[in-house]
Amino acid sequence: MEGKIYVAGHRGLVGSHILECLQEQGYTNIITMTRNELDLRNQSAVLDFFMEEKPQYIFLAAAHVGGIQANNTYPAEFIMNNLQIQCNVIDAAYKSGVKKLLFLGSSCIYPKMCPQPMAEEYLLTGELEPTNEAYAIAKIAGLKMCEFYNRQYGANFISVMPTNLYGPNDNFDLESSHVLPALLRKIHEAKLNNSPTVEVWGSGEPLREFLYVKDMAEACICIMENYDAANFLNIGTGVEVSIRQLAEIIKNVVGYSGELVFDVSKPDGTPRKLLDVSKLHDLGWYHKVDLIEGIEKTYKWYLEILI
Repeated sequence: MEGKIYVAGHRGLVGSHILECLQEQGYTNIITMTRNELDLRNQSAVLDFFMEEKPQYIFLAAAHVGGIQANNTYPAEFIMNNLQIQCNVIDAAYKSGVKKLLFLGSSCIYPKMCPQPMAEEYLLTGELEPTNEAYAIAKIAGLKMCEFYNRQYGANFISVMPTNLYGPNDNFDLESSHVLPALLRKIHEAKLNNSPTVEVWGSGEPLREFLYVKDMAEACICIMENYDAANFLNIGTGVEVSIRQLAEIIKNVVGYSGELVFDVSKPDGTPRKLLDVSKLHDLGWYHKVDLIEGIEKTYKWYLEILI
């Protein structure tokens, strides 16, 4: 409980909730740095910070993230920024003697046509989804870097692969957000404007899994406390819905009475992305918040920030 903990990316979706959960569980020796205070893409600055502060435990939640449109439009930025952040933090953690590091990856690391549900051993068994290939390659490099530092240097760097996350502090920018917050905002604004229709990208048929971010944060802390194996772990619910079903749920939560129109000229992305979470369940961890409850909590928070 007294060990110094550094939460990298504490203002982001996952990092902010990891910080909150740590505080709720009684951890007090926590350090954070804003992007203006420490640019994690700056190798020398990161190493200087680690050598000075000497954190013992690291949650590496900092990343350059975005939805399908942002990933597809700015692939060079996604691969470069994420590689720099990961390489700098992981290497500095080793050089400064960090006891344990948890790296957050992404379920997009799995092949586009991966067998379902996606088990950890399916990594690197097929081609990636082209629309977010740059981000996926960066995340694969990060988890492999943790694996190789463990193998060569005896480090204790572990990786987790979360499914699609959502909740308070999410990004609702329509140009760069993921599907759930984008739909929530679009449907909310359609309700306010009395718009008869809302456009949804794609056919609505792809299947996705969604995890409430508070559950994700609690899973990360549980894994940090109880898991030391070199192999990475999936974090998810084991439950999937179609994009069409998701849009209908959001429509009901928001109270929108118009029509959903699916634009099949827009990309669908990977047909199905369901994580195999059996190893996580073997640790005794299960998600607590179901999708409807989570969307209700998220919409309540969204309305509060608009006031």
